[in-house]
Amino acid sequence: MNTPIERLQTVLEALGLKAVETRLENLLEQASKKEPSYAEFLDELLNCEVEARRTRYLRARLQLAHLPFVKTIEQFDFSFQPSIDERQIQELRSLRFIHEASNVIFLGPPGVGKTHLSVALAEAAIRSGLGAYFITAHDLATDLGRAYREGRLDRRMRIYLAPKVLVIDEVGYLPLDDLGTTIFFQLISARYERGSIILTSNKSYGDWGSIFGDSIIATAILDRLLHHSTTVNIRGESYRLKDRRKAGLVPPREQEGAAAHLSLASDSVSPKTRQKTALGSTPSEAKGVHS
Repeated sequence: MNTPIERLQTVLEALGLKAVETRLENLLEQASKKEPSYAEFLDELLNCEVEARRTRYLRARLQLAHLPFVKTIEQFDFSFQPSIDERQIQELRSLRFIHEASNVIFLGPPGVGKTHLSVALAEAAIRSGLGAYFITAHDLATDLGRAYREGRLDRRMRIYLAPKVLVIDEVGYLPLDDLGTTIFFQLISARYERGSIILTSNKSYGDWGSIFGDSIIATAILDRLLHHSTTVNIRGESYRLKDRRKAGLVPPREQEGAAAHLSLASDSVSPKTRQKTALGSTPSEAKGVHS
């Protein structure tokens, strides 16, 4: 004849309550010492399962998001990047921009924390139950270009249209060919006012013509991205360079000479403000693509 605990474990297994089943004996032992009410014990029992399921859900969603790493806003060193307005980042952390289908664009040189902040906002979105997906601009163009050549572009495009937040990293590190530029424009247009984009780039907006090989289509892309957007310019030293300094692989700042000193001094620019700018309507002739 089975004991009460064995019968409970059988029932819990049948109900799929794996977390409670695993911790049952420990929870019963704690209850015998604390002597909670039936309601309190049941509440603790069920919360154990809820938390376990939430953890599994978050782990799965983070994996599906293809984040290159998991970083949070708390882990960002704002003291090292004084050009960033921490209050602005905390406002973005509220995720209101996602509910407004607005965009966030991080601009700055390599290593200043653009990807960290992008991933942190995506992680916060996932924790709030919103879907997110991360990809570099080059991989995005390569993937959709292959899908176009194989005649399955529409189906593959849904991967990048479905999540509430699409993170496109490293825009401008490599130029796009004509097909990549056209498809990139189509994606931006399709998500316009329907889903948020978090984008990072090492190029200022005035240089985007060189990324896409055409100033007209670059203007068309910026027109849609910036209509509802927040731009965060990060001017500062690379975190990786900071680590090299600590290791003694790079000379201290005071030894870098007057030119480097002036360059660093120019980095302490006052924080940026929220930007909602339209660069004008998109010319219909842009690469033969229409909105």
